[in-house]
Amino acid sequence: VPDDMVYNIGKYGRLYSIFIKENRPAFYSMKMLGGTWLAYLEEIDTSAKEMVDRLIKDMAVKQGITEELKVKDQMAWVGAMNNIRHSAEEFVLRDFVYSMEVRK
Repeated sequence: VPDDMVYNIGKYGRLYSIFIKENRPAFYSMKMLGGTWLAYLEEIDTSAKEMVDRLIKDMAVKQGITEELKVKDQMAWVGAMNNIRHSAEEFVLRDFVYSMEVRK
């Protein structure tokens, strides 16, 4: 069934799509035949992005990375924030995107 909707599926949605197609083909087929696959991927992508953003904020607070540090030592701030972003993305990919648990 043609769908006039425009879906914004980013990095996490595309990675999840590949993972599900390879590891859960019956679930993928069910979503495709039901016409809900793209909306589902958009929801997964949005949830993953929100989770990464929330983790970054929480980790920055716990590690004491502040705007004050950004003003005093910009390179240290950038390095710390890059490490935090990498850790948050790794967690989301491992425990959310590449999880065998199917999100409803």
